[in-house]
Amino acid sequence: MIGSSLWSFALVVGLLTLTPGLDTALILRTAALGRRRGAWGVVLGVQAGTLVWGALTSLGVTAVLTASHLAYEALRWAGAAYLVWMGARMLIGTFRGEAPGDQGEPEATAVLDSMKRGFRQGLTTNLLNPKVGAFYVAVLPQFIPAGAAPLAMGVLLASVHAALGLIWSTVLVAFARVLRERLRTTRARRLLDRITGTVIAAFGVRLALGD
Repeated sequence: MIGSSLWSFALVVGLLTLTPGLDTALILRTAALGRRRGAWGVVLGVQAGTLVWGALTSLGVTAVLTASHLAYEALRWAGAAYLVWMGARMLIGTFRGEAPGDQGEPEATAVLDSMKRGFRQGLTTNLLNPKVGAFYVAVLPQFIPAGAAPLAMGVLLASVHAALGLIWSTVLVAFARVLRERLRTTRARRLLDRITGTVIAAFGVRLALGD
């Protein structure tokens, strides 16, 4: 029963993982700018968020998001504001003539290419997305066999999701190395930030509108 649940859940979240979204944009952008450590920080942060959502769902905490309109709306607006702010920083930085991706921050390149910084960005982006929590509340319980320990099984299922995310992220980071060869000029890097910033801000607006 457990093996069957794991394989079935892997199929569902595998298709979800392959669907381009906010995580894909963040990973590609960070890696394409040559920030390998930062890109892996984003990857690990996103997957850590996945594990947190899995654990919270197993404990029944995320059910509050679906049961309480106020809780869901608060998280939705916080997530939307964060994404719009992140996207706007990228866009404004390119029009100010700042170094691509720096947004005018004084840190050295080595500091900007920080796994800790990327981890914080990936984790925050994931945890402030109430749709991830709603997905887990709707889907995860269906794959927990009768008699299984909910928390242990929930974390195990979320680990499958995280493992698939790590595999796909490895492909994205490798692909970004190809892109990096085409992003050696300042103009190309600014174009990347404008595209990514627009995508991220659009995700924020879409989340705010409840689509």
